[in-house]
Amino acid sequence: MSEVVHNRIALLRAERQVSRKDLAQALAVHYQTIGYLERGEYSPSLYLALKIAAYFDVPMEVIFSTDPFPQIF
Repeated sequence: MSEVVHNRIALLRAERQVSRKDLAQALAVHYQTIGYLERGEYSPSLYLALKIAAYFDVPMEVIFSTDPFPQIF
């Protein structure tokens, strides 16, 4: 069983015009961590996932899923 966590971090960042660097600073992580998360190379801890959801003020399931998100276009 694959333990991939899919996410919409890049989509939310683009929508709200937040840079990787700004998001990383707000979350107290390295900016490269945001890139790793967006590319699915790294799955966040529960704590980090909660911090990301709080930052964007949305429920965690809006950002994270164990199933791929459908394409928007």
